[in-house]
Amino acid sequence: MIEQTLTEAPRRAFKPEQILNEPIEAEFAYPPALSRQQEDEYRELAREGPLTRVPTVAPTLSDETLSVHELEKQYTKQGVHIVQFTPGSGEDPREFSQSLKCLVAPTDTFHATQELINLTVTFFVAGFGIGPLIFAPLSEVFGRKPIYCVSIFLYFIFTLPSALAPNRATLIVSRALAGLSASAPMCNVGGSVADLWAVEERGIPMALFSATLFMGPCLGPVIGGWIGQTIGWRWIYWVLFIFVGVCFIFTLFLPETLAPVLLRKKAQKIRKETGDSSYQTLGELEAQPLSQTLKIAISRPIIMLFTEPIVLFMSFYLSFVYALLYLLFFAMPIAFQEIRGWSGGMTGTSFISIMIGIMLAMCVMPYQERIYARVTRDGTFPEARLYPMMVGAIILPIALFMFAFTGAYAHVHWMGVMVSGAVFGFAMIILYIAANSYIVDSYSSFAASAIAAKTLMRSCVGASVPLFVTQMFHAMKFQFAGLLLALVGIVIGPMPFIFYRYGEQIRLRSKRATKARRGHGFKNDPNAAGH
Repeated sequence: MIEQTLTEAPRRAFKPEQILNEPIEAEFAYPPALSRQQEDEYRELAREGPLTRVPTVAPTLSDETLSVHELEKQYTKQGVHIVQFTPGSGEDPREFSQSLKCLVAPTDTFHATQELINLTVTFFVAGFGIGPLIFAPLSEVFGRKPIYCVSIFLYFIFTLPSALAPNRATLIVSRALAGLSASAPMCNVGGSVADLWAVEERGIPMALFSATLFMGPCLGPVIGGWIGQTIGWRWIYWVLFIFVGVCFIFTLFLPETLAPVLLRKKAQKIRKETGDSSYQTLGELEAQPLSQTLKIAISRPIIMLFTEPIVLFMSFYLSFVYALLYLLFFAMPIAFQEIRGWSGGMTGTSFISIMIGIMLAMCVMPYQERIYARVTRDGTFPEARLYPMMVGAIILPIALFMFAFTGAYAHVHWMGVMVSGAVFGFAMIILYIAANSYIVDSYSSFAASAIAAKTLMRSCVGASVPLFVTQMFHAMKFQFAGLLLALVGIVIGPMPFIFYRYGEQIRLRSKRATKARRGHGFKNDPNAAGH
């Protein structure tokens, strides 16, 4: 009877299935973009999509939306012993000590053209977009720790050829492989944070992590500029090689945190000790073939990118913002080294201005909570997340105008460029967090796929920037190239205002988007269970 039940049970029909990480962007929003029920589904089943069940044993069951706890009750009635964490035993990663939680969460040489040298950045960033489509589902099958270890080890190995590269081809290929390898931690850390801390506990951890996530790319030029200037560009990769090696050693001592993997090991141990095959986890009962998992993980984000207007246009806007960050990596040296004659080290130090803007934005983002609470008194709806984005859409072109007409002229004080960098960093953060929260709220049952679509477009656009940015600023002249970017920012600036006005109508026409309406919230919405 038990064997028959276990065979029939997986016939549960749920609207599109997928095994994916809980999207890291869902962690930035407060109040949380995902409900506690949806977090439980991600944590216990590691999948997205509303849970419904087709009648298999009891004919009275209907194709209704279920919670994880209701699904557990149905399996229990069929004679299945659902294996769960024992409270107080330390099995649950959320019961780890705080210290353990924090440990888990942290041209001339080759005579090549500038375009070929810039390809090293292009291929590295492209790997960041492609890698998560593969690493994210693999981590949900094999666990966080194995993927972290393999990823960091490969990143460590592929950094070595960059330091020893005898020619430009070796450098380009090694950076491409390093970027692909390094993408796994980027797509897994959000899940690790959710593994370790409950919603009400993760405020400080997420604030620290999100700050490092955005400031990390800016810190690279600060350190690399001085290393390259004093002891040569190869030592940039040697220092990186040493640092990644240390990180790899740390990953060997990290505990596993993914609940389905830990529970699966516990169930296997119980079955071995008791000889009773009825001890199962929900993850085992709802498991899918790896081939199916990878197929959906790769195909659904692409489908959503071209069929969901909110995903498409928000991804386009965030791709523009992301491209601007990488564009500054090349435009700042033009403004300071070429126009003002600064050294490489001092030019890298100028990126501190962007970091200051990022920190200021992180300080003011809590005020969004008050606005959100006031606007959603009569029920939550995704468009309530857009207020910071509407402010950022106004500030961003101002920052670009300032950068264009302060960086272009040597007689303008360097502080003008610094201020523009800080204003850009501020606008970038409030735009990014608000837009990502809006995407997650609009597709809360398919948030991982929606964010994967955004990440893919963002990385592809960001990867293309090094191929044209230097030529654009030289051919158009600095001020006019910057002016063009500011004008693009003005043209797309109304986008958050348009979605605030018409977003609800767009969502109501979508099969995957939530159906929340202003004044009604998420009531009777199968795509937003638990809100």
